[in-house]
Amino acid sequence: MSEHQNFNRIRIIMVNTSHPGNIGGAARAMKNMGLSQLYLVEPKEYPAEKAVWRAASALDVLDKAVVVDTLDEAIADCSLVIGTSARERRIPWPMLTPRECGERSWVESQSADIAIVFGREDRGLTNDELQKCHYHVHIPSNPDYSSLNIAAAIQVLCYEIRMAHLTEKEGKAISYDDWDVPRAKSQDLEYFYNHFEEALCKLEFIEADNPRQTMTRLRRLFNRIRMDEMELSIMRGILTSIQNYIRRVEKRIEQSKK
Repeated sequence: MSEHQNFNRIRIIMVNTSHPGNIGGAARAMKNMGLSQLYLVEPKEYPAEKAVWRAASALDVLDKAVVVDTLDEAIADCSLVIGTSARERRIPWPMLTPRECGERSWVESQSADIAIVFGREDRGLTNDELQKCHYHVHIPSNPDYSSLNIAAAIQVLCYEIRMAHLTEKEGKAISYDDWDVPRAKSQDLEYFYNHFEEALCKLEFIEADNPRQTMTRLRRLFNRIRMDEMELSIMRGILTSIQNYIRRVEKRIEQSKK
């Protein structure tokens, strides 16, 4: 795959952006570093003249931006999803530095689609959105003035992707463990989590109306493992077998009552 195709497999996702100028600024930051795939999840105001004005010479990025209604749509076919987080969470998630984010995104873009997700200007990503991510990335900034403009944050991470590309181009190969089967895509993982929760409710391991933090911690576990397509298929098969067994037991119990 050419380096251009690698860049095209890395998408920048902006969720519920309030200020259209930030969308234009993001497009410009992306083009500076060679990226072009911009996804907008339910922007407050778009299309908008302010976005065009801020984009300057990156109108081509802006023109082909994909607008969707939900984050699930934006990441459905991605095998690696990294969410930006500015604050500590009650349940900590695997974290990457900006450099690690750039390196991992670049390496994995050779064989899969990658998403880096940015949240709202005032409050970032919700917990539910962050739980859809394999990793979180935090940009360390001055603690006395830690708030980064979203376009500036996008510039930082796009720069790290560019640097990973240049490092590899110089012959200093960046490598993560090679794998024999493609990683599971985000949409397929969502189907698995729903299936898993149904099975756990049927087993009475969790209560449907009060799962507490169990599913969140299980999401974190499986996101950390990053199952491949075959492993995911095996897990779905196990869950189906459990459900089928429960149905057979319930049927026998019903028949014994007659």
